Amino acid sequence: MYAISTWDSEGFIGAVFRFILSTALQGSSRFPLGTLGVNTYGTEKSIVLCESTRLFLAVGILGAFTTMSTFSLETFRVLEEKQNLIFLANLALNNILCLVGIYMGKLASTLINFPLW
Repeated sequence: MYAISTWDSEGFIGAVFRFILSTALQGSSRFPLGTLGVNTYGTEKSIVLCESTRLFLAVGILGAFTTMSTFSLETFRVLEEKQNLIFLANLALNNILCLVGIYMGKLASTLINFPLW
């Protein structure tokens, strides 16, 4: 029960950070730069965490920081608006950059002598 009660605080922190960063990155662009930046950054950070902090940070803060639902909604909206180039770019960049983020996080964890696999 304690773990669940702390996740609400951690989720609040992650949601606030997400709002601040995504708003700063988005600007006036029609392309969802805010979500792309937040997802890429959050993915890279989630893989670097050690086991003792993974539950607190990955589930609580980063779980609220990065959301698949926002990505899905924004991608669907540009598809509905027939913005096909933005749709394809958003789909490709979110997936590719998040995979690159995983690789960079794995590389960083190896460099600090914390192998993940």
